Amino acid sequence: MTDKDAFVTRLGFVTAAMGQAIGTGNIWRFPRVATANGGGPFMVAYVIAVFVWAVPLLMAEMCLGMHTRKGSVGAFRDFIGKRYTWLGGWHAFVCLALGAYYSVTMGWAIKYFVLSITTLRPGVDTELVWNSFISSPWQGIFYHAISVAIAAVVVFRGVNKGIELASKLMIPTLFVLLIIAMIRALTLPGATGGLNYLFNPDFSKLLNGRVWLEAFTQAAWSTGAGWGFMTTYAAYSREKEDIACNAFIVGLSDTSAALLAGMTVIPTIYALAPENLYEAIGAGNTGLTFIWLARLLPTMPAGTLVSALFFLAMTFAAVTSLYAMYEVGIKSFFIDAGWSRRKAASVVVALCFLGGLPSAINVEFLNNQDQVWGVGLLVSGLFVAIAMMKYGVEKVRKEIINPVSELYVGKWWNWCILCFPAMFTIVCGWWTYQQFTWYPATWWNPFETYSPGTMFLQWALVIVIFMLFNNTLAKAIINDEVVKGEAMGEPIKGGARS
Repeated sequence: MTDKDAFVTRLGFVTAAMGQAIGTGNIWRFPRVATANGGGPFMVAYVIAVFVWAVPLLMAEMCLGMHTRKGSVGAFRDFIGKRYTWLGGWHAFVCLALGAYYSVTMGWAIKYFVLSITTLRPGVDTELVWNSFISSPWQGIFYHAISVAIAAVVVFRGVNKGIELASKLMIPTLFVLLIIAMIRALTLPGATGGLNYLFNPDFSKLLNGRVWLEAFTQAAWSTGAGWGFMTTYAAYSREKEDIACNAFIVGLSDTSAALLAGMTVIPTIYALAPENLYEAIGAGNTGLTFIWLARLLPTMPAGTLVSALFFLAMTFAAVTSLYAMYEVGIKSFFIDAGWSRRKAASVVVALCFLGGLPSAINVEFLNNQDQVWGVGLLVSGLFVAIAMMKYGVEKVRKEIINPVSELYVGKWWNWCILCFPAMFTIVCGWWTYQQFTWYPATWWNPFETYSPGTMFLQWALVIVIFMLFNNTLAKAIINDEVVKGEAMGEPIKGGARS
């Protein structure tokens, strides 16, 4: 690999891995879900979920990438066999489908950063501002284009001069911005009541199954474990990158960012509008962020600055995840097939821009895609666990993880991976069951925004297509022997592809 196609420092790899994990979910979903599910009890369940779901999957993904030196498609092919290449195709496609609409939500953060400086003042009707913005297709397209352009600059510059450099700058800055916003929030009169509410010590709620289901769901979505990001980044890592320590660092840093956001959002609402806390929490991700916080942040002393910092932090969190999504597709589908970075990045960026246009124009389309591929990401995690089991979990632990890890990984990792299908069935099954309750009569309708029917149909189409073209996809990925031969100037015998 050239300097542009590899991480040259451990710090670069770790900050990039932290960036793919820390996204808008840390800032707008975690505070809402944690508070709605008991605060303290939820935090206990969430930390357990990070250690038994997220960290083991992060390790597994690093094994895939480091062992094969390929993105998702080639990694699954080389790790467990040619017939399973379609699993990697699913992995990479879901990331690109996610990236297509994620740039739209990043555009919302950019828009509100601008509004914080120019428009958001005490007394402004933020619900009217939000509705006006979200109903304007041209504004949606404009800010979607800006988001795509920012991420495109990073991936066009390659791994070292693009992803590594951007992550080293943005991740520390993101934490600084969150810390500043948190400190300001906690100095508001009455803010400590918000902390007490967020860290409610009523641990009898740990007996509530919903608290555990919400915690595991949040951990799965927040850390990005099993989604293909770590597989791709690990393929660019140094030869003996520490798998165990890096996985724990990513999991704990993601949790830290979520806590900082929670200690900013909930105390702010509690201090400025305690009577509206439940209403704000129940307003959903966008309602909490772009209506309630946009309304309350400017009312505090130095509120304009705090509001701008908050939405800038959200923008940074979004962009570090967005270029990771692009890179999964760039590496998995194109670079591993012999394409140049410039050509591969051009295709991926163009496809994601075009694919995001319906979401930029119609928020209901975005909500549909977020539902379908958000839950689809849980399926991606299941595929990673299946790959580990097929290869042999004990063999992976002894031959791949522990030889490069300063932190010894015991058999607890084996059990987490072996139990993952059961955990997946419970979490994904619960989430799907909720959708059935939303559409008891029309759950089969693929044109309902959140119906199980739309989710199953879109999943089935993607899976069938990749299974039908499994062999074609497997052959498209260049063999390691071919790459070595070309690098040495040797003639390729017996065909150039696997």
